[in-house]
Amino acid sequence: MENEVRVGLIGLGVIGGQVAKVLQEKAGELSLQAGISIKLHKIKVLTSDLEKPLVKQFPPDLFTTNDEDFFNDESIRIVIELIGGERPAYDYISAALKAGKHVVTANKEVIAKHGLELRSLAHEHGASLYYEASVGGGIPIIAPLEKDLRANYIKSIHAIINGTTNYILTRMSKDGIDFDRALANAKQLGYAEANPKNDIEGIDAAYKIAIMATLAFQTEVRPDGVYHEGISKLDSRDFRYAGELGYEIKLLAIAKQYDNTVEARVHPAFIRRDSVLAGINGVFNAVSIEGDLVGQVVFIGQGAGPLATSSAVISDVLRCSRDYVLGTNTSAIKISTSKTVQPITNVNTRYYMRLSILDSTGVLAAIARVLGAHKISIASVIQKETDTLSQTAEIVIMTHPATGRAIDAAIKELSMLDLVKEINNVIRVEEQ
Repeated sequence: MENEVRVGLIGLGVIGGQVAKVLQEKAGELSLQAGISIKLHKIKVLTSDLEKPLVKQFPPDLFTTNDEDFFNDESIRIVIELIGGERPAYDYISAALKAGKHVVTANKEVIAKHGLELRSLAHEHGASLYYEASVGGGIPIIAPLEKDLRANYIKSIHAIINGTTNYILTRMSKDGIDFDRALANAKQLGYAEANPKNDIEGIDAAYKIAIMATLAFQTEVRPDGVYHEGISKLDSRDFRYAGELGYEIKLLAIAKQYDNTVEARVHPAFIRRDSVLAGINGVFNAVSIEGDLVGQVVFIGQGAGPLATSSAVISDVLRCSRDYVLGTNTSAIKISTSKTVQPITNVNTRYYMRLSILDSTGVLAAIARVLGAHKISIASVIQKETDTLSQTAEIVIMTHPATGRAIDAAIKELSMLDLVKEINNVIRVEEQ
């Protein structure tokens, strides 16, 4: 057993740079906690990265641009992968685990798509794989799901797990601005990337809920099995009407299990203003978990950013270091094959519907007949605005629980009625 554990870092972006700084500046403190000296030994970067000002803050012999130089270095015991994306990150993680090296990653896409395979690979080669930073940035959620809450039958997870979209929705709700303006502001502040598709279309959140659901339900939930719907169709009117009805609108990542069935979905949802998640604003994230023994527990914190994410990464490095000292490794997850992931069309929820209709008698009766034919019960109908020039009115319908299949069929039929000028929006209502 050596008297130090050497760390190799892949990537020197915003997160990688912060992790490298912490490993250098807090080396003594971290080593004391781990029970062994922790040393940043090598950083693998692209040739173009060597021009970054950050590089000058580290000794030049730390850096390499050569894959073989990095992966053939047998003295590296822990590999930190922070380049993101599926490839070549997946290949790098696999190579490190096959070499018996412990791995820490913040890569939600790789873990969502290949997590079970990589955990098995780690176990096979006597290594550990940690990925706390892949979900929720600095919020500790992976470790609680793996260990602290294991005695529970996890009933549900409701999460606001993407800071970019939560910032946009907060601005739309509090300031009454439209989506395009809120997105532009998020870009200016650095909360949204130049191409924000993964965030605003719910793809990022789908990766994260797939990871959490797999751990919580011990069932493989793949990202392609998670329904995802983005926030770009939301209008400032939806937020105004939601407020009048006692709701907020949030992009929720939801996972539930009952009997042998699992739900996993990401979409905008009406949630009660007095719920915990309704008060999560700006770039903050929150994860609410309900277990049969513990009841509801909520984790709240910064879900992104170099400081918060480096907190999770470095904590995983400490876990890896202790595994190295003790000679332990990651356990493979036992997966149930008896549970099935429900398609969104089978999911039963309440709905908010905003429609533009012809302002004349008999319209509401016609709409009610269509909904009734699909076994959709109306909870309330409110007329919001009337345009005398076009002789149209805007109405808001709140339904009782109905399946997605029934709603889809009813919307298709309603859109064919001459009396219905436009179906402006349809949003699920989530009752926690």
